[in-house]
Amino acid sequence: MRSTAAAADVIDLSSDDDDEVPVPSTSAAAAAAARRVAPSTSPRDVTPYALVDVKPALLYPLQPPGVVVGGSGALVPVKEELPLLTPVPLLAAGYSPSTPSTKVALPAPRLCRQFWKSGDYVVAQRNPDADAPGGRNRLRINPRFLHSNATSHKWAFGAIAELLDNAIDEVNTGATFVRVNEFTNPRDGSSSLLIQDDGGGMDPEALRRCMSFGFSDKQSDALIGQYGNGFKTSTMRLGADVIVFTQNQNNWVPTRSIGLLSYTFLMETGCDDVLVPTVDYQYDISTASYTQMLRHDQKLFSSNLAILLKWSPFASEAELLKQFDDIGEHGTKIIVFNLWFNDDGDMELDFNSDKKAYTSVLYLHIPDNFRIVLRGHDVESHNVINDLMYPECVLYKPQIAGLAELSAITTIGFVKGAPEIDVQGFNVYHKNRLIAPFWKVANNSYGKGRGVVGILEANFIKPTHDKQDFEKSVLYQRLESRLKEMTYEYWDLHCHRIGYDNKKLPKSSRALNRANQMNAGSSPPIVPRQLLAADIPTSSCAVPTFMAPALRQKQMGLKRNIDALGSKTDSADQDGSHLDVSQRRRFNEYRTLTLENDKLRGECLQYEESAKQLALKEQKLRSQIALERKKYEELLQELRSLDVKTEK
Repeated sequence: MRSTAAAADVIDLSSDDDDEVPVPSTSAAAAAAARRVAPSTSPRDVTPYALVDVKPALLYPLQPPGVVVGGSGALVPVKEELPLLTPVPLLAAGYSPSTPSTKVALPAPRLCRQFWKSGDYVVAQRNPDADAPGGRNRLRINPRFLHSNATSHKWAFGAIAELLDNAIDEVNTGATFVRVNEFTNPRDGSSSLLIQDDGGGMDPEALRRCMSFGFSDKQSDALIGQYGNGFKTSTMRLGADVIVFTQNQNNWVPTRSIGLLSYTFLMETGCDDVLVPTVDYQYDISTASYTQMLRHDQKLFSSNLAILLKWSPFASEAELLKQFDDIGEHGTKIIVFNLWFNDDGDMELDFNSDKKAYTSVLYLHIPDNFRIVLRGHDVESHNVINDLMYPECVLYKPQIAGLAELSAITTIGFVKGAPEIDVQGFNVYHKNRLIAPFWKVANNSYGKGRGVVGILEANFIKPTHDKQDFEKSVLYQRLESRLKEMTYEYWDLHCHRIGYDNKKLPKSSRALNRANQMNAGSSPPIVPRQLLAADIPTSSCAVPTFMAPALRQKQMGLKRNIDALGSKTDSADQDGSHLDVSQRRRFNEYRTLTLENDKLRGECLQYEESAKQLALKEQKLRSQIALERKKYEELLQELRSLDVKTEK
């Protein structure tokens, strides 16, 4: 296939300038030669952070005979028998190291493979056009920003969660799975991370927005991603380099695009700007052939391709294109390579350990007909509610001026195994995504709240851009205070059930609890016989899905008893104390069932709305199919009506 060479004309991640821009080559001397070869250009104001191609400043040989070079948007067939256009070496363009006007900088240092030590970045040589009078006026992004931007992820699995979020958001475009697996780098045999989905994919412009900063096509409030920064922070936190393969069929034109974001390339070449090489192809399904899509000209395409083949895991264009074979008609494949090591010299990602636990609780509900496949095995969603003893539901309504009334149902209980298992806190979700795992709101030295765990979905507060915490707003502070109160209230009501002395109960009940604990020894505390009938089940079937008439009648009886309870005074005798505790437990059961019933009713309404949206989508698709079928019949009829004569 095609040979590789050190080329450096790529997409400029921070510029909207189409003028010729010299980019550092693989050595400082080559960088100086590039500036000598390329003439300076006229100034031009540009928009910061725009993402477009930069025309090459290098000198290339003429095109081989038979190759058609087009302008912007031109197509050039990919032929295996034609060699890759090899750029002329920069030093062969009349450059001499002894030229007095040229100052040769030292080569950039090699990349450290430990993430927290890889932020030291040295620019080989500044681009003189950036600072010279009359030079281009634009905002530049130092490659060091890729590293500093990724430090928002304190651990690797938070970065993986970002990439899973992007795949979950693709459910709206028809995605049915996301696959997370190990990928072997064919160049050196090292382990890389593969994340692939069968969503809608990206067209060439969408890929460039994805690999730029601050651009997001996700406008719906229902989507997890919003900020247009997650892809860069997550991939750069996992490894030094990432290559993206994406296939899209917008407007019935299959396009296949490849982009490379390489911290290694930028550091080794000493670039003073973030540059991203990309290439685009149009795929012909009938002939299974590729056609190069030229945004500017063949020289730029060949330059970008040369960089991809030098700095990616794939050494030929054929190897690159082969990565589309298992994507299907649409989808995206992300390969993060040159993965980071920890301080002990071991790879941060351990592909041999079972890491399903974090993924299984990452989403409150995995969308229907969607699979998360980790190392070849489906991840089953796990609801922490099923791990709670004596669960209760508490309705929280935040006070937000000027907005519609919002509410969040918090399920709270003792984790199974408490108090021996020292786990406590709240798993707080936002738009189905876990943001704050086991948020410990009750901090004290005397153990109050030990073993109390809660789960809620708080869509009324905003997460930080890395989705590992919430913004410290007034609503956040109110929620924190309420969850702390909730923890202590639950503890005061139920701590005796796991062996603690509950001073809130009458003395007779406390004495009975102590006697039961002494008789049971180290076994779990025995619940008084009077309370057994009112205990809430702790199995996964604890939450009823339907409310039978008998159950509704039972709840009405409970409510009458509770109303009667309010008009009575507490009795000092033992029987009266047991009655008070029993009725309190039955009231909690009634409250739990009522809140769960309201929650299920709300979910039913959401499902009904989703069904309506799907029905409308189905109707729209059927209309489009009918329209295309009609066009097909018309074209077929027109073809039959043509009087075609065969020449002899």
